Amino acid sequence: MKRLKNEPPSCRRCKLSHFLLGIGAVYLLFLAFKFPHFLEIASMLSGDDSYVGLDGAAKEDVEDSDLSKPFFGSVYKDTFHRKLEDNPNQNAPKMPMKEPLEEVKGLSKSIKPLQHPYGRITGEVMRRRNRTINLSILEKMADEAWTLGLKAWEEVEKYNGKEIGKNSVYEGKLESCPSWVSVTGEELAGGDKMLFLPCGLAAGSSITVVGTPHHAHKEYVPQLARSKTSDGMVMVSQFMVELQGLKVVDGEDPPKILHLNPRLRGDWSKHPVIEHNTCYRMQWGSAQRCDGLPSKKDEDILVDGFMRCEKWMRNDIVDSKESRTTSWFKRFIGRKQKPEVTWPFPFVEGKLFILTVQAGVDGYHINVGGRHITSFPYRPGFTLQDATGLAIKGDIDVHSVFATSLPSSHPSFSPQKVLEMSQKWKSHPLPKSSIKLFTGILSATNHFAERMAIRKTWMQSLPIKTSNVVVRFFVALSSRKEVNAVLKKEAAYFGDIVILPFIDRYELVVLKTIAICEFGVQNVSAAYIMKCDDDTFVRLDTVLKEIDGISSKKSLYMGNLNLLHRPLRTGKWAVTYEEWPESVYPPYANGPGYIISTDIAKFIVGQHGNRSLRLFKMEDVSMGMWVEQFNSTKAVQYSHNWKFCQYGCMENYYTAHYQSPRQMVCLWDKLARGRAHCCNFR
Repeated sequence: MKRLKNEPPSCRRCKLSHFLLGIGAVYLLFLAFKFPHFLEIASMLSGDDSYVGLDGAAKEDVEDSDLSKPFFGSVYKDTFHRKLEDNPNQNAPKMPMKEPLEEVKGLSKSIKPLQHPYGRITGEVMRRRNRTINLSILEKMADEAWTLGLKAWEEVEKYNGKEIGKNSVYEGKLESCPSWVSVTGEELAGGDKMLFLPCGLAAGSSITVVGTPHHAHKEYVPQLARSKTSDGMVMVSQFMVELQGLKVVDGEDPPKILHLNPRLRGDWSKHPVIEHNTCYRMQWGSAQRCDGLPSKKDEDILVDGFMRCEKWMRNDIVDSKESRTTSWFKRFIGRKQKPEVTWPFPFVEGKLFILTVQAGVDGYHINVGGRHITSFPYRPGFTLQDATGLAIKGDIDVHSVFATSLPSSHPSFSPQKVLEMSQKWKSHPLPKSSIKLFTGILSATNHFAERMAIRKTWMQSLPIKTSNVVVRFFVALSSRKEVNAVLKKEAAYFGDIVILPFIDRYELVVLKTIAICEFGVQNVSAAYIMKCDDDTFVRLDTVLKEIDGISSKKSLYMGNLNLLHRPLRTGKWAVTYEEWPESVYPPYANGPGYIISTDIAKFIVGQHGNRSLRLFKMEDVSMGMWVEQFNSTKAVQYSHNWKFCQYGCMENYYTAHYQSPRQMVCLWDKLARGRAHCCNFR
């Protein structure tokens, strides 16, 4: 076919070629800016540190780098695995000449908290400048907690120890631990919607709830709205019965020891369901769901001989009927027929029910209308005495609540337990010579059981006994003076607690991390500083070997590292753009256990001292920010290992998180037998 005379030659071909040339030019321009980063990232992932940059500066081989260490397969927008410069000052520093922070020691004449402000603007300066200074929400929260903490400590100083004995709850006297308690629905709704159980529960205790579920109402579910088959509207009628522990830290929800959630209209399946769960340190466990199908009758599944889930009638499952021939044949041969009774779902909208939660030996048993419905085995991390409150919420009218067969005493409330402990658990004074590692443990005022478990287990490790490692607990104050007074007694006896004079809040954990760095820099002569939680079990000998694998001349940031983690913009853990405007966080190690070299700690202390340290409500992310800032002027060795366990425990672990006091003892016992295995109690 011939081309028309008036048609420009190669018109379409020219347009296509120009378009392709434009794309190529943009691509080359992109490579010109980003190619060096790609090369550095590739060298990081391949373990090759011999990359030569486009500027001609050779990145020499690192002879003593441990390429066998596992690392993330992800990449970060800025390379952080660089040539590591020698640091002659990396070895354990000399004790600083300045006055060290005052430590709470056993047998000391006066127990005092750390004498250092952790707010941005405090005291007279805050009053003088009043509201003219522009503080972030977190900074205002820190200053308020600091001011309240100073007042709380003044109350503790004036609080006579004999007054604690007058408090019947803390002495565990009989009159403070009634054998039964009851409230009406009006009383429950008129207060804080919580039934207080002063001394928790015991095996055989039972709680009876009389109530009426509401009729279903419409709710919008965004997840369902995304599907083409639904408009996102569902009918909902559900309520929650929760056994809760004491609220320890402001801003942190109290632990949910038993979460019982009947859903009359079900969930997305639209079939009725009953769900059980626990929530420890604001982390939910794995849910147990009963949906009308019976659970297995295996011995290892039963709870005190009861099934975890009983059967009830379901409209989507039709029981198969025996044929007349089969039924006649069974009767002919004399086989007995056992009639099977199937009950309906125990809760009906608008109809009264009587629910009983009974504490057994292996778990909780739930009966409705005198019939067993479900059982939930005890989860590690909690004891029956920890269940000091009952909350009922949701679509329900509560008529009355009655708890009976309650324990007559609660020994964990008694401050005398602190003084009855053996002296062998006391800590040694701080060594004057250099040490390898200082470990700071974040704890809360009434976490005595967690601290005691650590004292009896991994704080008895050989590195601590030989004074190569020093361990201290870092605890902020409670808003209750009785609790602070008990903490003061514990600190005076054991000598291993550093009291921080601000009111504990979940958002202010970052201040404890700063205090650990400050104490590690000014009070001990340590080459490395480790931060962990009081539910973290640490294998100190293995951690020290891991540190020894890194050159002592390098700045170190070691732990279970996260790359390309994005901040959540909605929900409970939402981070605003004012708090963090970027799309991803810098590389950071998970908070339950990580290690930094002392030069990084000195940098953090210096930045905090001149009020230029950025505070962020997530302490592990904060440490990643600070290390990244330090890394911009001096190269840091980022050392990742999955064995710094973030959730629970894994075989051959370095640290194990979410370990209850019972699990701590079990792990220590296994290590004594030469096995680095986990302890799971179900």
